[in-house]
Amino acid sequence: MTRYLAATQVQERFQISRSTLYRWQVCQTVAFPRPVKIGHRILWREADLTAFDEKLATSGTT
Repeated sequence: MTRYLAATQVQERFQISRSTLYRWQVCQTVAFPRPVKIGHRILWREADLTAFDEKLATSGTT
């Protein structure tokens, strides 16, 4: 089963502010995973965030 995270959970996971989260979404060089809309909620797939985490670990940048 796919697990989804809300914006506040994503912020906690990456220790970033809400404005940084939105900035990462629009910045193409960051290549942050795109959220999905389920009902009225905007969520991120945990698997996509894990892949992004791994990419950060190998590149060493945020």
